[in-house]
Amino acid sequence: MSKNGKIGVTSENIFPVIKKFLYSEHDIFLRELVSNAVDASQKLRALSSLGEFKGELGDLKVMISTDPEAGTITISDRGIGMSAEEVDKYINQIAFSGAEEFLDKYKDDKLAIIGHFGLGFYSSFMVAKRVDIITKSYREDAQAVKWSCDGSPEYTLEEVNKADRGTDIVLHIDEESKEFLDKSRIEGLLNKYCKFLTIPVVFGKKQEWKDGKMQDTDEDNQINDTHPAWTRKPSELKEEDYKDFYRQLYPMNMEEPLFWIHLNVDYPFNLTGILYFPKIKNQMELQRNKIQLYCNQVFVTEEVEGIVPEYLTLLHGVLDSPDIPLNVSRSYLQSDAQVKKIASHITKKVADRLEEIFKSDRTLFEEKWDSLKIFVQYGMLSDEKFYDRAKKFVLMTDVEGKKFTLDEYRSLIEGEQTDKDGQLIQLYTTDPEAQYSHIQRAQAKGYSVLVLDGPLDVHAVGQLEQKLDKTRFVRVDSDSIGKLIVKDEHREVTLSTDEQERLRQIFTGRLPEMEKKNFHITFEALGESAEAILITQAEFMRRMQEMARLQPGMSFYGEMPESYSVILNSDHALIGRILADEDKVLETALAPKREELTAQTALVDEARKAQEGKKAEEISEADRSALEDLTFKQAQIEGSINSELKAYGAGNDLVGQLVDLALLGSGLLTGEALAHFIQRSQRML
Repeated sequence: MSKNGKIGVTSENIFPVIKKFLYSEHDIFLRELVSNAVDASQKLRALSSLGEFKGELGDLKVMISTDPEAGTITISDRGIGMSAEEVDKYINQIAFSGAEEFLDKYKDDKLAIIGHFGLGFYSSFMVAKRVDIITKSYREDAQAVKWSCDGSPEYTLEEVNKADRGTDIVLHIDEESKEFLDKSRIEGLLNKYCKFLTIPVVFGKKQEWKDGKMQDTDEDNQINDTHPAWTRKPSELKEEDYKDFYRQLYPMNMEEPLFWIHLNVDYPFNLTGILYFPKIKNQMELQRNKIQLYCNQVFVTEEVEGIVPEYLTLLHGVLDSPDIPLNVSRSYLQSDAQVKKIASHITKKVADRLEEIFKSDRTLFEEKWDSLKIFVQYGMLSDEKFYDRAKKFVLMTDVEGKKFTLDEYRSLIEGEQTDKDGQLIQLYTTDPEAQYSHIQRAQAKGYSVLVLDGPLDVHAVGQLEQKLDKTRFVRVDSDSIGKLIVKDEHREVTLSTDEQERLRQIFTGRLPEMEKKNFHITFEALGESAEAILITQAEFMRRMQEMARLQPGMSFYGEMPESYSVILNSDHALIGRILADEDKVLETALAPKREELTAQTALVDEARKAQEGKKAEEISEADRSALEDLTFKQAQIEGSINSELKAYGAGNDLVGQLVDLALLGSGLLTGEALAHFIQRSQRML
């Protein structure tokens, strides 16, 4: 028998679509052809178990070989094979569909092309200029046939001799795809796509070092593990089995996983898999797309955002489900109700597993918390249902390293850290070293301080403030200790308005000019034992700027200058000493100017009073001009006084030392300014 014919599709259209449109990557051809060979082998095994095939199964392995000289790749199996009629049905009539109807319906919507259209074999034409199929059915007295096609509408089908059942697919690789004749390239693809197929996949022989070079042995080089850990029952696996499988998945990762979750669901959908929580040494190591998605042990993709909630894409591992709808290339997930159910189930299983570990071995859970924290926070921020589950085991860590649940921490601090309005104030630090002095002041008052130095903490704080009753989070350096948690007591500043203004000018003269940083001097009575000067940054603006660095949409806040409060402690002896020294050195010289300013201010007040109650048109140009001249002269005198006070502050070592100490305590003293501070300190000593 010999037959020539045309494939049942308008191939002027179908082959370009297959080559450039249906499949996202050209290397997918190997997965499709090997998967077909595995399917053929599994079908024969099923027929044998049903008694419909009476022969010997023998070795059902799938063999892949390359011949660089001939320019071919061959995929061979000993499965059910095909008769001439079956070749005509399954190969010549693509998807049992007329060409025009098929292409008109699907050529503009690759997500609508579902994997059961039977186009897997035709992916071979992405890399081959000609494809031969030599096949023989498992049925008794079957005649082997050979089908050949060069990617045009024409094909040939003829009878040939073939000793054994099964199918050989021979790809004659085109010039553009010669890379696939390289042994290492094929081995890499087999490891990527076929690592866990259910039938042994063999590529050449294992090698060993002999006589100064690598040589083939007699042992087959089997690529795959046909019974990976996720296909087995959890009761059959030990801890070391899970760790071994993790190393099998990620051979370049030297760290062991923290925990794992074994999924095994058969209703209302089929889902198996193992998800691992990886150990994270620093936030730069966070990697997405490390979960491998399989369909009946056939690798599909590592892009699992459609089935795994976004925050769980930080996990590692394997998911396998035949119920996830895929397109023809099996590389894109489609959104439907089933996928949403699976995603919801995975979320619940992860939360349940974490809660189980927390309850059964809290010590271990706390030891792993630093790595688990980002997964839990991300989930709580992304998913309301996950938040409701995780709030029972999310942990807060204080500066002593102790860990508490949300309820435990509230019980610990509500007695001391509730302000006069009934708000529970949770103090925190983002850098225990840089904010050490502020932490010390808080602890001296009997307050607890949390450490919130993670990349998601600023967002987590905002969420908790919305969720927790009458609770605010305040960074420990955002204000003086008395204003961080405001009680009923309030100490009055005893300095006069004149004394405050003199000090404001003196210290303004010594404050540094920093790009995008503003300093505002205020006065508080902090007690004689507190620092003379504190530099703080308001909680709201600082938090907005931190969020702006993480969220481009808030860039407005990121562009605003940072605003700092310079708090002068009116109770401190050094502040009084600076005032007294200035009085001795400067006030005698400033006395005439102050008298002149007093007289000038009286003239301005008199001129303004004369214009009070008058409409603009009732004030003469001469009176308006006279007031402007008086005001300008007043500003000149005041400016002259302030300039001398600023100059005094700029040249005063004590003022400079106090300012630099405050800057140092807030992490703002660096570079040249720090060097000058050290030199001055040595000189003053």
